[in-house]
Amino acid sequence: LPHRNMAVVRAAGRSWLQVIRSSSCGGGGWIDPQSRWQSSAPATQTKDLKPQTQPIQRKPKTGILMLNMGGPETLDEVHDFLLRLFLDKDLMKLPVQSKLAPFIAKRRTPKIQHQYSKIGGGSPIKMWTAKQGEGMVKLLDELSPCTAPHKYYIGFRYVHPLTEEAIEEMEKDGIERAVAFTQYPQYSCSTTGSSLNAIYRYYHAKGKKPAMKWSTIDRWPTHPLLIQCFAEHIQKELVKFPEEKRADVVILFSAHSLPMAVVNRGDPYPQEVGATVQKVMEKLGHSNPYRLVWQSKVGPMAWLGPQTNEAIEGLCQRGKKNILLVPIAFTSDHIETLYELDIEYAQVLANECGVENIRRAESLNGNPLFSKALADLVHSHITSDEVCSKQLTLRCPLCMNPVCGETKSFFASQQL
Repeated sequence: LPHRNMAVVRAAGRSWLQVIRSSSCGGGGWIDPQSRWQSSAPATQTKDLKPQTQPIQRKPKTGILMLNMGGPETLDEVHDFLLRLFLDKDLMKLPVQSKLAPFIAKRRTPKIQHQYSKIGGGSPIKMWTAKQGEGMVKLLDELSPCTAPHKYYIGFRYVHPLTEEAIEEMEKDGIERAVAFTQYPQYSCSTTGSSLNAIYRYYHAKGKKPAMKWSTIDRWPTHPLLIQCFAEHIQKELVKFPEEKRADVVILFSAHSLPMAVVNRGDPYPQEVGATVQKVMEKLGHSNPYRLVWQSKVGPMAWLGPQTNEAIEGLCQRGKKNILLVPIAFTSDHIETLYELDIEYAQVLANECGVENIRRAESLNGNPLFSKALADLVHSHITSDEVCSKQLTLRCPLCMNPVCGETKSFFASQQL
């Protein structure tokens, strides 16, 4: 399971376990509830927004494919989202997966629909990705006129627009240079790796080489503007705590956990999340005590810990009752921030534990500085003439997925 795997997977995993045991050049109406325990910044969603349709006057030259998991915009999309998710063998391996995945998806749909109904009826991740993409390409056209016009494309793994659909649109547009840009700052084989595998599989299935020149931005955990965004959002929330409590507020950086079996294969995700946290705290001048914690554990097997909910309970028991939650591996709001962090932890659990003050730092969402970070990443990447990072060429020492090696070779062999 990936670090951005939805809270839906955590809930769905319980059912799955029950099933196993028994068998440069050269969405409509988004509502973000406001309360004492979360950021007051509003998040509005325009249902009619069509991110893939952009008013470009000239034929686009450079295409930036923004890769992410995605999320259902409406309750009616929840089932198909779950079905694709449970069928993804890069994400998880289930016994008799082609039969078990549809069963789990159907069984879990009502509960997951209920969770989405609590956060406005759907995920805002497509809306935020579109806003970020719009800001990014506008800046890129100014930064790099010789590779302009730039056009962003959204490629989701489990909802439309799917990665494969985005690639088809890029080819129809006649894109010359294609950048596969992961929207996960920290790399994991089951998130960024799964999205890159989808690109490789698209061309492998068609038995042809791409007409576009591909390269990838496969990780960016310590980019200076990313770090600045996180630091500013943290500072914005810290000042909302009572002044006499402020210096004692514990910052809990929360990221999606991974099974230890995945970690022990050599997945680089934990160290990259840790690198982000370290840089953010340096930017903050180590103003507060902090910990990196992990959320969304599924099932009884060993996972990377401590778990976010257990950390909140443990801190309260030890007298630390002023807590700031920071989603450090999530750049845009989705169900894991809006439901799991904001409702399950910051409302229900906090009340049970007797927390005095608990807040959640706003996700990067529509912050203009974040769009600037994305533009800087793409501009630097294009001018570097590198097809991928050095890290991408290295398979996990105990990798068990042969497609990963084929995907890495696909990108490493691209000629720019």
